[in-house]
Amino acid sequence: MRHRFLTADVFTDRIFGGNQLAVFPDGRGLATEQMQRVAREFNFSETVFVLPPDRPAHARRLRIFTPGAEIPFAGHPTIGTAFVLASIGDLRLEGEWTRIVLEEGAGPVPVRIRATGGRPVFTQLVAPRPPEYGPPPPARADLAAMLSLDPEDLLDEPRGPQAVSCGLPFLLIPLSGRDAVRRARMRLDVWEKLLAMYWSPHAYVFAFEAENPGHDLRARMFGPAVGVTEDPATGSAATALGGYLGIRDARRDGTLRFVVEQGFEMGRPSLLEIEVDKHKGAITEIRVGGASVLVCEGTMEIL
Repeated sequence: MRHRFLTADVFTDRIFGGNQLAVFPDGRGLATEQMQRVAREFNFSETVFVLPPDRPAHARRLRIFTPGAEIPFAGHPTIGTAFVLASIGDLRLEGEWTRIVLEEGAGPVPVRIRATGGRPVFTQLVAPRPPEYGPPPPARADLAAMLSLDPEDLLDEPRGPQAVSCGLPFLLIPLSGRDAVRRARMRLDVWEKLLAMYWSPHAYVFAFEAENPGHDLRARMFGPAVGVTEDPATGSAATALGGYLGIRDARRDGTLRFVVEQGFEMGRPSLLEIEVDKHKGAITEIRVGGASVLVCEGTMEIL
């Protein structure tokens, strides 16, 4: 049976940047094994299959696959799928802002779509869960060896490594600067001993030094556990980063805003916009958003 798909570049406003995404607007009739084979065929960081929602008040249900596994939540598939469905008319836009809820394995994910001239231009998700902080990370020297870096390239407390999840767990590893981010190379032999069985096997490295004015951080994500050597833009990691930054910021009330550069080292520059709401010192909501562009459309015979 032939199934329609579209691809988009997410967290960018121009084609051939950002993170590639394949979206099947109607995934009905496909078995899990077929979905996984399709994701492996595309070999993008994620492929999404859209299904009717379990609850009528929600817009759609999403199943998200990396080349190696199905995952319960991911940022760029959530944002990109909402953009694609709005672009092809499967979601009705209501003025400047349209609010929907997408069902994912981690729970309902609120999404806002901003439109100009009746076309979507920006999509923002709300993290499906409040930040959860994992167990103590491995030693800095071991993490440095895993990343082919010197221990001095990794920051120590109060900005040391920390495991955080807002629906998908990441080990956040702050580095000394943009050059250290550029030099990081994942050693799979060390990763298998260090992170393969850890609370989060996904490593997200970042520095408080961006390349372009108006941006705040530079980041990279390595996800060998799900078959992703490196990800050009990782919205789920950005929600976790919001949790990391939010608890370290001295401001007790208001909205914190950060712009993250990712994918530059891969030739797929991406910009992720993070907002963290705080009230009396507590994080009350984390949002991640960005632009997207359609790339192509076709059909696939799936047996």
